[in-house]
Amino acid sequence: MVKILIAASLSMLVALLGTPLFIKLLVKREYGQFIRQDGPTSHHTKRGTPTMGGVVIIAAATSGILGASAITGRWPTATIWLALYLMIGLGLVGFADDYTKIRKQRSLGLTPLAKILGQGVVGISWAILALQFPNRDGLTPASTYISFLRDTGLNLAFAGATIGLILFVIWANVLTTSWSNAVNLTDGLDGLATGVSLVTFLAYVLIGMWQMNNACYSVSGYGPGCYEARDPRDIAIFAAAIVGACFGFLWWNASPAKIFMGDTGSLALGGAFAAVTILSRTQLLGVIIGGMFVVIVASAMIQIGFFKLTGKRVFKMAPLHHHFELMGWGEVTIVIRFWLLAGMFVALGMGIFYAEWWVLL
Repeated sequence: MVKILIAASLSMLVALLGTPLFIKLLVKREYGQFIRQDGPTSHHTKRGTPTMGGVVIIAAATSGILGASAITGRWPTATIWLALYLMIGLGLVGFADDYTKIRKQRSLGLTPLAKILGQGVVGISWAILALQFPNRDGLTPASTYISFLRDTGLNLAFAGATIGLILFVIWANVLTTSWSNAVNLTDGLDGLATGVSLVTFLAYVLIGMWQMNNACYSVSGYGPGCYEARDPRDIAIFAAAIVGACFGFLWWNASPAKIFMGDTGSLALGGAFAAVTILSRTQLLGVIIGGMFVVIVASAMIQIGFFKLTGKRVFKMAPLHHHFELMGWGEVTIVIRFWLLAGMFVALGMGIFYAEWWVLL
């Protein structure tokens, strides 16, 4: 519990104090955001706002984790290193995308193919590594089972270890790409993606702590309500560090934003969320907890699909938050209400998670 609090506190301080320094550096180098010309006209005033703030989020979360490890004398397990690898790896892809936008003076960065290839290299290597590093009980950080509240009976290795590895790599990359792009789509208003991420990762702090206290390898031993996540304590620490980083960054990212997280931050946070859902063995529960991200992605998919079929639009503009902007809602109003909806999705997911444990108990 102490290490969780230290990780959250350190990451928050690094983000809170480091963001204004990073803003000064970006302003000096004229690394500003470019705005879509077909977007809401109110966004044109944001042109030139420093971007790539995800660098601070990544640095703060990493500092919080390593700092807490140094203070407590407990070296991070493979689970934390894997989570950091996916977050930082996708953050680097996002950084390349942001830097391309700045260098070429346009609102489009990497080509779709380059972005997919970058995400694929990181995702494939991560998925392979996640099935390595067994502990003394033989548990690896991830498993080949599809999981909801815990591993289900659906094993991707039903036809052997090799087939299981291939199917897991595909499945893990679907989750990784989906979540990173979902956070990326959500990052359209000041503080929106940061606030939603803060709430969703807070849920995984609680999930990690609950799994830690009810682990199958604990004193209570195996039972119908125990969890087989390999390192639930470290999942809680990792999630807490991101909560702290988002909290500190949000101070500067809230409307009117002094800095944007950019693709550097959105892809990193999406990768981090994919990591905690896979490593905590709650892959499908993540769809409920991260329901706000899902709704925003769904709005974009509905808009594109309906337009291709009928030539008409369901929303004034997609993703969903831009629809409400064009309806005349204020930006702060939209962001706060979406934060509240994100909290409702988290509450629903946590309710299901705890209810299942009590039923099994």
